[in-house]
Amino acid sequence: MTLLVDDRYRGAHGIGRYAAEVLPRLALPWESLDLGGSPFSAVDAFRPVGPASAAHALVYSPGYGALVRARRQLLTLHDLIQLSGPGLGRWKFAAYYAGPVRNVVRRAGVVLTVSETSARVLRSWVRDDAVEIVNAGNGCSEAFQTRPDTMQRSDPYVLYVGNGRRHKNLDTVLDALAVASDVRMVAVVPAQEIADLQSRATHRGVDARVRWVSGVDDDDLADLYRGASATVMPSTLEGFGLPALESIRCGVPVVYWSGCDAVAEIVGDRGQAVSSADDAREWAHALTEAVTAGRRVEPPEGYDWGRTAEVVSTTITRFLD
Repeated sequence: MTLLVDDRYRGAHGIGRYAAEVLPRLALPWESLDLGGSPFSAVDAFRPVGPASAAHALVYSPGYGALVRARRQLLTLHDLIQLSGPGLGRWKFAAYYAGPVRNVVRRAGVVLTVSETSARVLRSWVRDDAVEIVNAGNGCSEAFQTRPDTMQRSDPYVLYVGNGRRHKNLDTVLDALAVASDVRMVAVVPAQEIADLQSRATHRGVDARVRWVSGVDDDDLADLYRGASATVMPSTLEGFGLPALESIRCGVPVVYWSGCDAVAEIVGDRGQAVSSADDAREWAHALTEAVTAGRRVEPPEGYDWGRTAEVVSTTITRFLD
């Protein structure tokens, strides 16, 4: 059986990084499904799957893009965060996941994911005990590691890596900066969001203490981690939490909300858990303490892209035999 891969996911985001790292490492030959358009569009699920050979092939997608016309398809579902979004968007995603995505997963009898937290969520969502949920984990680029020659900065800052979406909870950190008047932040965010995020910071009177950055490569991002007193990750929902892993791999602790299970799973005792998701004063205290302490942590073992690709490859191979 031929293996076709939907390789449209590569990009500067979590699923994009996963696709870019895992697909070249797959231990078996594959061909591109060679589809145009965006895999993140709901109508994409109903399109023809390309070459005639696809009708008899196994299709693998490193993201949640279900293709109902594919005879057999394996998905990597990183999380179900879209089902917790606000407004009309949540209902659109609810219909998409309850229809095409769940049908593809049940038909395959297996679904891949990236963390034990996501595995538990998927088990409740799929509502089918016959479906196997495989946690292939996540990896981390070799750029993210400690460096003995890294010096503590004379102008300490906390680092935020993410975007301005609601579940990332960045507004709570901006509110905390308004309380912690001596704390500076560097924020690595998508370029198209900077104008809006600057406006949010200006509204709170903290714009002068936030530096917005975009378009950095792994080496530059690793330097930003190593130069920070701490990485702040206030997310209320995550399927994995790659910035948290990158940070502690660089020896830098993470300040995070204790209720975000995926981040807590990664960080453990290599950071500081804040008990409230939205108490600006508690976050301000945690950020001030992190800047003052200048703590460094021991990097964790594991989290290798090669191992993740091996688990994905093994799972795919079971369907090709």
